[in-house]
Amino acid sequence: MITIDGAQYSGSGTILRYALALATLLREPLTVKNIRARRPKPGLRPQHLAATLACARISHGRVEGAEVGSTEIRYEPGATVLPGEYPFDVGSAGSTTLLAFSLCIPAMFADRPTKFLLTGGLFQDFAPSSFHMRRCLLPLLERMGLKILMTVIRPGYAPRGQGQVEVTVHPIRSALKPLTLVEQGRVTEVRGISLASHLIDQKVSARMAAACRSTLERRGLSVTIETLDDFTAVQKGAALCIWAESDTGAVLGSDMAGATRRPSEKIARSVAIRFLEDIDSGATVDRHLADQLIIFGALARGATTYTIPHVTEHVESNLWLVGEILGARAEIARNVLTIHGVGLEPFALP
Repeated sequence: MITIDGAQYSGSGTILRYALALATLLREPLTVKNIRARRPKPGLRPQHLAATLACARISHGRVEGAEVGSTEIRYEPGATVLPGEYPFDVGSAGSTTLLAFSLCIPAMFADRPTKFLLTGGLFQDFAPSSFHMRRCLLPLLERMGLKILMTVIRPGYAPRGQGQVEVTVHPIRSALKPLTLVEQGRVTEVRGISLASHLIDQKVSARMAAACRSTLERRGLSVTIETLDDFTAVQKGAALCIWAESDTGAVLGSDMAGATRRPSEKIARSVAIRFLEDIDSGATVDRHLADQLIIFGALARGATTYTIPHVTEHVESNLWLVGEILGARAEIARNVLTIHGVGLEPFALP
């Protein structure tokens, strides 16, 4: 039995999602107490409930306490992860990207590809966008031996959501390979996507792209940002994402969603400034990848090492969690994070 105190470190929903993913993968019963205890609205929100029920469904597991507001769940995963095609609806503008994290981890140990059609929010505050996941995280995971395909079908924004993304997870045949990214190297070219839905008259996508490009070019960077004007979303919305790969293979990105009374130029400057802050830190991954890669490094065979911009609560939370559940050791020295993976092989699972 795995028992996790959700009030530790960040006290966020990330602890619940990753605990669910690892329990499903390991086929071990899980109890999570004090769920999101440090958040203004503790307990399960719709997006956390969706992750809980989704993990139970793909493994034919059982869960108690699965309702909005619940601060404790008891989860018993099934005997195996069943590949196939699954539609999951967050039921709100909650993040489909974070739901994808919960599902990709067990699905990569299935015996066949698994496809997820996820409905909810694709671009919102306090969660990485689907653009960032596709352009920054997934290429790094492919270097480690994990192939995940992601396609945005329809954008979705707060408060109505109803965006859709398709995620296909291909199974691994051996333990993930470790990742080594210590030296940032030289970043010369930045790419990006500037998206606006039902805002063509205000030229939002073009304005975000122009302002972001201007800020980055003042630093001597070459910038190419694609502008997209969408008419399929159920409401107005916008999002900007930029990313770059250095000559040593470092990957850094930055993104932000639009919001009421958040000018296009402010979004653009914020995205550019965060990106430059992470570049100036000497990091080899951005502030979001810093914690997202931890669980994959913990599952890999050997030591995964990369340089992070700074230590966040999410980094601390994820390191604590993989230590508690997987027994993976880690250390940080001058922002160089090393995770000693357990080398979990697909055939090693019961």
